Amino acid sequence: MEEAPSSTRSIAINVKFGGKTIPISIASESTIKDLKSLLLSSTNVLPRKVLEDHNTLGASGLTNGSKLMLLASQGLHQGEGPVLKKAQVVPKLRRDSHSGSSNDANKVPVKNRVERWKVTGVVALSECNLEVIPDEVWACESSARVLDCNNNSIKTLPSAIAHLTGLEKLFINANCLSDESISWEGLTPLKYLTVLSLNQNNLTTLPSALGSLTALRELHVSNNKLVGLPNEIGKLTQLEVLRVNNNRMNTVGESLGNCHSLVEVDFSSNFLSELPETFSSFKNLKALYLSNNAMKSLPSKLFKTCLQLSTLDLHNTEITIDILRQFEGWDDFDERRRNKHQKQLDFRVGVSRDFDEGADKN
Repeated sequence: MEEAPSSTRSIAINVKFGGKTIPISIASESTIKDLKSLLLSSTNVLPRKVLEDHNTLGASGLTNGSKLMLLASQGLHQGEGPVLKKAQVVPKLRRDSHSGSSNDANKVPVKNRVERWKVTGVVALSECNLEVIPDEVWACESSARVLDCNNNSIKTLPSAIAHLTGLEKLFINANCLSDESISWEGLTPLKYLTVLSLNQNNLTTLPSALGSLTALRELHVSNNKLVGLPNEIGKLTQLEVLRVNNNRMNTVGESLGNCHSLVEVDFSSNFLSELPETFSSFKNLKALYLSNNAMKSLPSKLFKTCLQLSTLDLHNTEITIDILRQFEGWDDFDERRRNKHQKQLDFRVGVSRDFDEGADKN
């Protein structure tokens, strides 16, 4: 049997990462960009500034049996978020009326907590070691304005959430929610809901029903496994804060440009390489966080039309300060952010005196 031409032969490369060896087989004529794509799927690490994308493996000195060392320092984004120690949830021990404490007379018995929730409007159930939301919560009905179930092990958000017709803020961070376990049919009738926080769960997608929550002003879905946002997010015209950092997004749809009220957007630690031109329509945008992405450029009119923008974080991207200076409107933006930095110094708001350019220098 004749040997296959070298141009079509596969070669084996061993990648050292995290104390393990990951074997990768790739066609010999492939480019560095092709190799990076394989590394991303194998390690969930976004390779940056390592060799030139357009070069072939051979031109870069990679041959059959070559070894690559892939390093990731603490805090560098990987597919499931920054490399950090997992926080341990310590449930609070709440005594009831029979605890025997000398202060029991001043405490409201647990059996009356529904009445307390109704009076205060706040259902506080964070760090209670819960696996489900107690049925008694739904008895609060229109009285509940805030539901805080952070730091539990809750696996489902049932349709009964619709009973809380006056709910304004919903916090279910650091739980065990998945795509299928959230009843969006129960959420959409909540016409007063302004804050929805689902950070640190197991979400991979957000449904089109999200667009029905038209009163939303803040959406927090950081530290999940989201690969994108639904087009219907463009219906959230009152949305002011959008935090989707530490996910797996590689694209942002143009429909987001309809969210004209956005003031702060955090897309840091994803797999984004660009933003749609519709981003330039955010007249109220003040802060944009894009660090730890594959960003190579920005919307061409970002600095010219987003005249409130004063905070831009591009660290650990491929955009350098020299690239930024070529954008129309850069000088005005640069003056705004320097003025903001100086005001922070004047009021001594815990900020370093060293001015941070907001992007890597080279």
